[in-house]
Amino acid sequence: MDEVEGIGKRRRSKAQERLLSTASELFYREGIGATGVDTVSERASVSKRTLYNRYGGKDALISAYLRDRDEQWWAYLRGVSEGIADPEGRLMMVFDAYGEWLSGHDFRGCAFANAQAEIADPGHPALAVARGHKERIEEHMATLAREAKYSKPEVLAEKLLLLLEGAVAMAVMRRTSGPLETARSTALELMDVHGRRVQ
Repeated sequence: MDEVEGIGKRRRSKAQERLLSTASELFYREGIGATGVDTVSERASVSKRTLYNRYGGKDALISAYLRDRDEQWWAYLRGVSEGIADPEGRLMMVFDAYGEWLSGHDFRGCAFANAQAEIADPGHPALAVARGHKERIEEHMATLAREAKYSKPEVLAEKLLLLLEGAVAMAVMRRTSGPLETARSTALELMDVHGRRVQ
């Protein structure tokens, strides 16, 4: 069994790292449904037997891929938010982080939303990871809105997340970050109109 490295995080073998890295690239770029375990093991130069020994199968590998993306996202957000003391500024940084995180030549949209769209089985373990990611983002924004003294932080956070998710979907369709920039300015308007501060 792998050694535990920190709370809830396991140290991966080199084979596991190659498998996860390769699967992550292929699942995101080519799609989960279009990527089989044969392709992953071949591209990672790891036997299919090792893949099954380490991950148990494709479903668990998909879940591991999304958990890894989730960890990377939160580490990234912590990094770009460092030094911003104002909770309102950190709330807007979520929008900035989305734009920077999802932009680039290999932009294929949100990995979690993509997985939700591709996986038909509502009981698939990877979907719990995807839902959990979005729920934590909403909770994070609600916490920041509460710290910024908005009167209805949970309602504001829900609306901001819907705005953000819609902008990401439009950015994928248009192949431009323009919708994310529009979403940021719209968020400021929404915060001004809807999120009246508690005095």
